[in-house]
Amino acid sequence: MCAIHQPNFLPRLTTLAKLFAADYWIVLDNVQFTRRDYQHRARLANLHDPAGQQWLTIPTRLPSGRPTLIRDAVIDDSDLARRRTAGMLRQHYGASPHWPALAEALDPVLDAFDSGKTATVAETSTRVLLDLLGWKGQVVTSSRLTTRPGRSVRLADLSAATGARAYLCGTGGMTYLDPAPFTVQNIAVASFRPPTTGIWSSGRRLSALWALVTLGPDAVAACLRALAAGSGRQPERAAPSSWRGTYHGTWPRQDFREAGMSPHAPVTLCHG
Repeated sequence: MCAIHQPNFLPRLTTLAKLFAADYWIVLDNVQFTRRDYQHRARLANLHDPAGQQWLTIPTRLPSGRPTLIRDAVIDDSDLARRRTAGMLRQHYGASPHWPALAEALDPVLDAFDSGKTATVAETSTRVLLDLLGWKGQVVTSSRLTTRPGRSVRLADLSAATGARAYLCGTGGMTYLDPAPFTVQNIAVASFRPPTTGIWSSGRRLSALWALVTLGPDAVAACLRALAAGSGRQPERAAPSSWRGTYHGTWPRQDFREAGMSPHAPVTLCHG
């Protein structure tokens, strides 16, 4: 199973969970950079008052203007951006008992500012958090793979390049995704829907750092492993077009294996 996502700076918990559930993360770095998005900023919550929130932004310059690709975006004053990032993180989370270990893990993120590239810092921040949580998957960069034009066709080609049997898609992507290019390449489309209560209630807004400093990396890793394994509340997975109708219940084990899913968990399969 693969997930495709733009490099996000200190990603949100739901983004991190989606990548954690996949065997491959394809870093989508050759599409247009979007300002005021998570490619260069993260929403930090106060340690003891998550309602108090503040944006941490990497000041970014676009050499080619609006058409600049993510991989080509440049940090505006890397030294200042590094110092500001380190200071804000320490200010927000330095009082947590989990902060010393997390701060050490984040050292490569601060070092990545020396690259001068916003995408490098963002990708490094995601890699570091995935490593901290014990993710065993692999990372591939989209700009190194050959694809055809067209949004859904490109995603299908990227998925096929990893040998994936299933593409794990977020709820936003499901609103525009055309499943036909995936069906042609015999790739299932799975809709990733994390829970919405507990630590997940703010998971679509806040950087995963808040959960990590509040619960600790081991507890967050356990939550992500449970979600990836299909226990607890289930992600809803969309069936490929060859499967008709709607089914609620349990699949045969072989069908689960062919779709790249756990054979032990009840899921809801929906196909329009």
